[in-house]
Amino acid sequence: MITISNLSFHFGGQLLFKDVDLKFTPGNCYGIIGANGAGKSTFLKLLCGELEPATGEISIPETMRMSVLRQDHFAFDSYTVLDTVIMGNKKLYEIMKEKDAIYEKEDFTEADGIRASELEAEFAEMNGWEAESDASKLIQGLGMTDDQLYMEMSSLKESEKVKVMLAQALFGNPDIIMLDEPTNGLDLTAITWLEDFLADYFGTVLVVSHDRHFLNDVCTNIVDIDYNGIKMYVGNYEFWYESSQLIQRMIKQQNRKAEEKIRELQTFIARFSANKSKSRQATSRRKLLDKLSIEELPASSRRYPFIGFDMDRIAGKDILFVNDLSKRVGGVDLFKNLSFTVGRDEKIAFVGNEMAITALFRILMEEDTPDSGDFKWGVSITKSYFPHDNTPYFNGCTMSIIDWLAQYSKETTETYLRGFLGRMLFSNESVFKPVNVLSGGEKVRCMFARMMLFGSNFLLLDQPTDHLDLESISAVNNGLSAFKGNILFTSHDYELINTVANRIIEITPEGILDHTGTYEEFLEWKREKGLI
Repeated sequence: MITISNLSFHFGGQLLFKDVDLKFTPGNCYGIIGANGAGKSTFLKLLCGELEPATGEISIPETMRMSVLRQDHFAFDSYTVLDTVIMGNKKLYEIMKEKDAIYEKEDFTEADGIRASELEAEFAEMNGWEAESDASKLIQGLGMTDDQLYMEMSSLKESEKVKVMLAQALFGNPDIIMLDEPTNGLDLTAITWLEDFLADYFGTVLVVSHDRHFLNDVCTNIVDIDYNGIKMYVGNYEFWYESSQLIQRMIKQQNRKAEEKIRELQTFIARFSANKSKSRQATSRRKLLDKLSIEELPASSRRYPFIGFDMDRIAGKDILFVNDLSKRVGGVDLFKNLSFTVGRDEKIAFVGNEMAITALFRILMEEDTPDSGDFKWGVSITKSYFPHDNTPYFNGCTMSIIDWLAQYSKETTETYLRGFLGRMLFSNESVFKPVNVLSGGEKVRCMFARMMLFGSNFLLLDQPTDHLDLESISAVNNGLSAFKGNILFTSHDYELINTVANRIIEITPEGILDHTGTYEEFLEWKREKGLI
């Protein structure tokens, strides 16, 4: 159990939260939510002892082992994958290494034998003999192979390092697991495995995530950081969201009634305060008016951008024809003889090999060429593209946000651009910020603003929700759902795929799986065919 009493914390002179009293108990998974900058990661750092609170106490029994998802993927480059995973249980790893060092001694003494015996007993008690098998199960569950256990971390791709660090955090049945954005960089299959793992976990889990489907599937409670406080709610993210919206509507309704009553009383007082026969009634109503107060809505730190796409023209009958496309990189086929046709009103989500999907999108946007095959766009199609890597749009560019956006706009007046940027949460002096110093989330919002200016009837989006908070992801979801044109996209966000796409294409080493319907219907179709 984790007990928090009277906790408060300031960062850079700004109050993040105060007067926090919470309890976290075993068998529950707590989703920690809040706007960017609200203090989600800071809260986890306070709990694991990396930061000291301004006031209050955090009580965790000494007998409980805590495991934290590490963010430095290069810290273990000199170790094997197996060693890195086992380091998730620091004590077990130290016993393992000390035991091995004793056995490697040439001058093995009686004292060494006694110490080795003690270590062997501890090792066995901690299930050390199953450590390698447990590590293997974790990395295989996350989509890696058993052979990779013995590779050095430095030889892995970044996406594989992410999975190893997650396996490290889950290793050895810790009593408390703290995960900050565990689904970042994971494919949908690995996310599903993690959801199943955490749903059955016996310990206490605290997780920060922007993945709504993940929070809905694993969380028993939601911990909301907002209004300079932290409150806990029973239920998953969807339950919290619907409840919070209901509360806000109720408060607004109460305020409207109070405002109407105040106006009614003010009108009566103004009409009859000078009338002697009505003066007593006016006085009593003035007293009643003094007692009425409009409850102020708490100033939330949450801000929702507006993302919406208007088409300058409706697409004709012919949309896109892809014929026998093939692409090979580094001696490996990304896809071979890929063919599909896009019809009217289709919003297609691509899943599977992410390198293949990115390569396909780049080819369709003529940023790369196929090894063979061809494709043809309809003559009425106008396209907007959200690339996986937006670096070329910002690196080395010292232009302000407003000047950067003006490059892509037919209307270049400051009033128009400021209004447009305001909807994307860039207001006042922030529009003069140089684009090369923007955060990942700010760059993504700039890229969406750029796309929205084009009036296109066809959108291609490669991982559009990376770096975004829950509020911005919801805005993207709403914007793509409302769009009347065609969309090709890929995402790690289950909810986005399931609610936007009406057709799924999975790119596999054997070819493609193509199914009309939602993502959930696609998965059910695969189960029926014995493909999963």
